[in-house]
Amino acid sequence: MPKLLTSLLLASLVLTVGCGSKSKKKLAYVERPAENIYLEGYDRMGRRDWPRAVLLFDEVERQHPYSEWARRSMLMAAYANYQSNKYSDAINAAQRFVALHPGSRSAPYAYYLIAICHFEQISDVGRDQSETQAALNGFRQVLRRFPNSEYARDARLKMDLTNDQLAGKDMAVGRWYLQRGYHLAAIARFQHVVEVYDTTSHTPEALHRLVEAYVRLGVMAEAVQVAAVLGHNYSGTNWYEDSYKLLSKNGVTNIDEANEEVEPKKKGSFISRTWRRLF
Repeated sequence: MPKLLTSLLLASLVLTVGCGSKSKKKLAYVERPAENIYLEGYDRMGRRDWPRAVLLFDEVERQHPYSEWARRSMLMAAYANYQSNKYSDAINAAQRFVALHPGSRSAPYAYYLIAICHFEQISDVGRDQSETQAALNGFRQVLRRFPNSEYARDARLKMDLTNDQLAGKDMAVGRWYLQRGYHLAAIARFQHVVEVYDTTSHTPEALHRLVEAYVRLGVMAEAVQVAAVLGHNYSGTNWYEDSYKLLSKNGVTNIDEANEEVEPKKKGSFISRTWRRLF
C-alpha cells in the first residue's frame, strides 16, 4: 500500500512539532544543541535515510528529554519507523506521544499513524485478522476523538475496508463449515455478517448461504424469509437468482409472496432492520 501524507506530515511537524525496541542502536554520545540534531534528522528524512533519521530523533530525546525539540522528535521518529516498515516501533513511539502530549495539535496524526500501521499489516482472510481488528479500533479512535480532523475522511474509508475484510473472514469460515456439513456453525457465521457487516460487499452472498444452509437442514420457512430479504434488497444479483432456483428446486413457490411482506425501505440500515423484524 502507498505511504501516506508524506509532505503533509513533514510540513506540519517542522512547524509545530522514543521509540522502539530495547535493542535499538544509539549514536555515540556527543553533546550538541537539540535543534542541530533535529535538523540533521530531518535532513536524513529528506534523503529517505529512515534508520539514520530515527537514531538522530532518538538522540534529541536522549540529550534534551524535556525540550520542545524532543516532543517534535518523538513523532518524527514514529513516522520514520513507519517508512522503514518497522510498524511495532512506530506504534510504540506514537502511543508514547499521545500518552505524554494528548493535547498536542499533532495528536490526531499520532492516532491516525497507529491505525495505519495496523492497517498495512492486514493479511489475507485465510490468516489471523487481529491486525484488521486493531486497525478498525484505531480508526474508530480517530473518528471518536477527532471527527473534524483532516484524517477523519480517510479513517472512514479505511474502516469500510477493514469491515469488508473482517466480513470476508467470517464468510471464508462459514463456507468451510457449510462444505463439511456443519450447518449450524455456518449459519452463525453468515448471520454475523448480516447483522454486523451489513453494509459490506459480502451481505448478498451471506444471505444466499443462509438460504442454502436452511434448505440443507430442511427448515424451509426460514430459508424463504431470508430469500425475501435477499430479493428485496439484491433482486438483480446472481445470489438472489441462485437462492430462487434453489428454493424452486425444493418445491417452494411462495418466494415472491414472502418478498412482498418485507416492509418498505426507510432510513437507516435496511438489511439489519428487516433482518431483526423477520427473525
